[in-house]
Amino acid sequence: MKILVSTKRVIDANVRIRLNADGSGVDQTSAKMAMNPFDQIALEEALRIRERGQAAEVVVVSVGPPAAQDVLRTGLAMGADRAILVETSERIEPLGVAKLLAAIARDEAADLIIMGKQAIDDDANQTGQMLAGLLDWPQATFASKLAFTAQGIELDREIDGGTQTVQMPLPAVVTTDLRLNEPRYASLPNIMKARSKPLAIRPAASFGLDIAPRLEVLSTRPPPARHRGRTLGSAAELAQILKALSV
Repeated sequence: MKILVSTKRVIDANVRIRLNADGSGVDQTSAKMAMNPFDQIALEEALRIRERGQAAEVVVVSVGPPAAQDVLRTGLAMGADRAILVETSERIEPLGVAKLLAAIARDEAADLIIMGKQAIDDDANQTGQMLAGLLDWPQATFASKLAFTAQGIELDREIDGGTQTVQMPLPAVVTTDLRLNEPRYASLPNIMKARSKPLAIRPAASFGLDIAPRLEVLSTRPPPARHRGRTLGSAAELAQILKALSV
């Protein structure tokens, strides 16, 4: 079985972001970049499946600029067998990414695609669902547990108020939630080994797909500033304030 894992290069989750002065988006010129955290979880799950002998190969894929090679090298250092960069410097929306991933999945004859439920930069939560639709494959989103059965795969998925268990045949698309696993760190020896692992670069234009954006970003604004709190002397004082506010 071959597992395809999609990854996205995003601003590191620990970095405080800054907006462009013209409100056109987030300033990425000097920000520290990293692999999307949900995609790290997806890759970790794929590696565990391979280590259990239930998959033969894990291929990590990213769509983005040449600099996205760094997240693919991270994926190779974590343990992926090889990587593919669909290279483009243009802004790509979830539908465009889904089209490119669908083409890669067909070319690679993938049996399972695992991806993060969303990217932390746009929080769109759309690519996995669109990809499953384009491939006409079953899908399970927000997976918090995954196991193989005679019928395919069985998953627990997070829903409002609880957990839902679903079963589906392969090939399939799975998007991962935070509770699925704890991603490993890449060791120094594996980082060195990753340099010699294959990383193929394919121009997005070579696929002949319409990946032009459908949306126009009108403006990007920071959240409103939070009001400064104050320290109260007692619970009685708090009760008086709440009463005055009719809470």
